[in-house]
Amino acid sequence: MAREQKEVRDLQEGGYVLMDGAACKITHYSTAKPGKHGSAKARVEGRGVFDDKKRSFSQPVDAKIWVPIIERKQGQVINVESDTVAQVMDLDSYETITMQTPSDANLSPEDDIEFLELDGQRKIV
Repeated sequence: MAREQKEVRDLQEGGYVLMDGAACKITHYSTAKPGKHGSAKARVEGRGVFDDKKRSFSQPVDAKIWVPIIERKQGQVINVESDTVAQVMDLDSYETITMQTPSDANLSPEDDIEFLELDGQRKIV
């Protein structure tokens, strides 16, 4: 898995983080002041990029955490098989990929799209 390590204090809303082994987009980030016997703590809430599940964690701001490196790619729709499946050509490698489509997407052949990719998982944005 393409990832890098960062300190919790460097995370921001809208960024990505690994929670429970899944890539998540950070939806809320807050910190609590240091107490008498401890360091400042951060509470991070996020939503899974590929599974859409809510997750959260709380850790000291100086703790190290893994951040996934998610690639943003361009593609072109070749064929729409059904309301939920489409064939997309990656415009960099010209590879044809079968992907799940979002329920609110109204795709047709030759549409240019943007998708996220991480370790063989893909999602149309």
